[in-house]
Amino acid sequence: MTDTAGKPVGPGPGRGAAASATGDGLIRRRRRRCLRNSALGAAVVLVVAAGAGWAVYTKLSGNITADEAAAAELARYERERPTALVRDAQNILLIGSDTRAGDGNGKYGKDLGTERSDTTILLHLAADRGSATAVSLPRDLMVDVPSCLQEDGRRSDPVFAMFNHAFQVGGSACTIRTVEKLTGIRVDHHMVVDFSGFKEMVDAVDGVEVCLREPVDDKAAKLRLPAGRVTLDGEQALGYVRARKSLGNGSDTDRMGRQQRFLGALVNKVQSNDVLLNPVKLYPLLDAATSALTTDPELASLRGLYQLVRGLRDIPTEQVRFLTVPRESYVYNANRDQLVEPEAEKLFARLRADRPVAVRPENSQNVPGRDTGSGGQDAPSPAPTFPGYTAADPTCE
Repeated sequence: MTDTAGKPVGPGPGRGAAASATGDGLIRRRRRRCLRNSALGAAVVLVVAAGAGWAVYTKLSGNITADEAAAAELARYERERPTALVRDAQNILLIGSDTRAGDGNGKYGKDLGTERSDTTILLHLAADRGSATAVSLPRDLMVDVPSCLQEDGRRSDPVFAMFNHAFQVGGSACTIRTVEKLTGIRVDHHMVVDFSGFKEMVDAVDGVEVCLREPVDDKAAKLRLPAGRVTLDGEQALGYVRARKSLGNGSDTDRMGRQQRFLGALVNKVQSNDVLLNPVKLYPLLDAATSALTTDPELASLRGLYQLVRGLRDIPTEQVRFLTVPRESYVYNANRDQLVEPEAEKLFARLRADRPVAVRPENSQNVPGRDTGSGGQDAPSPAPTFPGYTAADPTCE
C-alpha cells in the first residue's frame, strides 16, 4: 500500500525512530522525577536534623538561668570595680551554693530561706588558653564585706565577717564585689551551682573515679566507701566533697583540697573522648550542666558557654593548677582564717598580670616567692610557687 507519493505506509524506519524517541523521553522524565524525590528527601532529612539541632540548642540554652539582678547590681558599682589588665584573660567565679531550696536539695538540711557559698573558686584562664589556675577561697576567711543589696530590697551595712556571709547577705553580686575588693582582680563571669546540679553532672559522665587511702564510713554524709580506687556516683560525690569529720583531719582546709582533687578528676573525665565524642554521654552532661547553672547574662546561653570553654579542651592537665589562697588561723579565732601576706598579694598580682602560677606539693616547706639554693642561702625565685597540685597529679600515693 502506497500513498499519493508512492511511498509505502506502515511501520517503517520513520515510525520506529519516533517510538524510540518517546520511550527515551519517558525514561529521562522518570529519572528526573526520581532525582527530584531524592533531593526532596535529602532536604527533608536536613530540615528535620536542623530542626532537631535547633530544638536541642534552644532547650539547653533555656536551661540556664541568667543572673540579671547581679548584673544590675554590679553595673551600679562599675566605677569602683577593678580594671582588667590583660586582654583575653578571663576570671570566672565558681560558687557552690548550699541552698536547701529546690528539687532534691531538701534532704541536705532544713530550708531556712537563706543560702551561703559552700564552695568558692576563682578560676583564671590565661589569655593564650595555655593554662588554667583555680584558687579556692575559704568560706571561713575573714574579709571586708561591702554594703550589699538584700533580697528584701534593703541594703546591708558593711561588715568584717566570714567570706560566705557575703553570699548569704547579697547573693552572687555581693560575693563578686567582696572577691574583687579582696584580690584586686576583675571578675569577668560567674556561675552558681547547687547540690542537685552537682550530682546530676557527675551522674551524666557515669561517675568520677577517686582514690581513697583509707575506707570511709560517715553516717552524717551517708557515705560508706572502701579504700583504693572508687568510682563515685553523684550522691556519693556530693558526700565526698562536703564531708569533714570522717575524711582527712576534719578541717575545712583538708576539705577544700579534696574538692580540688575531685574537680581535677572530673576535668580528666570530661576531657576524655569517651565523653566529648559520645553524643549519648555528652547530651546528658550538657543538659545537667546547663540546668544546674545560674550565670551572668553573657554566659546564659549555649553559645556563650561554648565561646568560653572551646579553648579549654586542649589545655594539658598538667597546666590545670589547683591551690588555696595563702591563709592561716585568724589571730582572734582559731576557727577562722586570715590571709598570709605578702604571699597572698603575690598570688593575686600574678593572676592580675596573667603571669604563670607554679604549684608545688602541699607538704613542701618552701616559702612562696623564695627558692633555697646551695649553702642554705635564700635566692629570689624567678616564679613564686604555692602549695597545690595539677589535674595530672595522682590522687593516691
